[in-house]
Amino acid sequence: MNNTDGIYRSFLGLAGLSLLAVIVMLFLGYRSEVGIPVIGIFTFLAIGVRGIDHLKGFAFTIWVFAAVSVAMFYPWLITEVRGYNTEGLIVPLIQVIMFGMGTALSVQDFVGVVKMPKGVFVGLICQFSIMPLMGVTLALSFGFPAEIAAGVVLIGSSPSGVASNVMAFLAKGNLALSVTLTAVATLLAPVMTPLLMQTFAGQFVPIEFYSMMVSIFKMVILPIAAGLLFNRIFRGKAQWLHDAMPVISMAGIVIIIAVITAAGRDHLLTIGLLLILAAIIHNAAGYIFGYWGCRLFRMNKRDSRTIAFEVGMQNGGLASGIAVEMGRAATMGLAPAVFGPWMNISGSFLANWWRDRATGEENDEIFEMAEQTDKTEDSD
Repeated sequence: MNNTDGIYRSFLGLAGLSLLAVIVMLFLGYRSEVGIPVIGIFTFLAIGVRGIDHLKGFAFTIWVFAAVSVAMFYPWLITEVRGYNTEGLIVPLIQVIMFGMGTALSVQDFVGVVKMPKGVFVGLICQFSIMPLMGVTLALSFGFPAEIAAGVVLIGSSPSGVASNVMAFLAKGNLALSVTLTAVATLLAPVMTPLLMQTFAGQFVPIEFYSMMVSIFKMVILPIAAGLLFNRIFRGKAQWLHDAMPVISMAGIVIIIAVITAAGRDHLLTIGLLLILAAIIHNAAGYIFGYWGCRLFRMNKRDSRTIAFEVGMQNGGLASGIAVEMGRAATMGLAPAVFGPWMNISGSFLANWWRDRATGEENDEIFEMAEQTDKTEDSD
């Protein structure tokens, strides 16, 4: 065991001690004082799992739980810093994240629309039908207050996020299709998200189509376009930025979730469990109906798995930004804040499950590749 492994094990030990401290304090009746050891559990665990290969992928999600713990126990530390309302950070952070997405894209990523038209078409249909319909169904079924119900619809009306690309990669899915779908769905968001919100969430809160469209355009399209331009001009000359952007994006997401959670803490204390249950059902429905919807269109299992991630994993950051722009961060923003951590947990487990389970179509794919090679040689 090298020194690094020893350090990681030490942090895991500290996480265990923090858990023990929480149990003892609860047993002795010190419920209001458990905040620090609870935060310690997640903080130490997030560092410690980095030393375990098959668990280090969960480090980001654990950091989210650490941030949420701070927001729930000590919201005043987050909602305002030296007189500055931290909700003002959310939109700029989303723009930074979208810029990072743009730097990771190229024109070739959009060529996939031509190369895989059926996959892109079916994926978009599933994306913008299953999730908003499930969102409004759950909002009505659970009887949430109007603005929180609108937030459930909002997360369902948002495009997929970059996390879906990561899960598709881990699951050995069709990464090219995943990236193309995320890019196209994101570019369609300025029109599709306001349209879906006006259709399904208008019964809960007033939706101004053009105002929302401009907000999304400002948060998404402009930063992505700037990222694409940056990538084209500085291709291969700014590797440091490409290496840094994933870390910056993850840190931005953690901050956004913490700010939204702190702002809506009182609401979460009353309906938090119901909202978590709604998020679990919503997310699972995206995976299930996304996969079988694709199978209904006779798509292969690999592409169906890929699109299942695109449908089930929404862009919670964008949804949070829209809630902030509407002045409803503490209510409409709660569903995206709850959905975000859960989809990373469920997505990681599903990706690992599928990665170890072959589709049974590998021989067909090899045969098709060999057939195409033969045709190329014959034409030569």
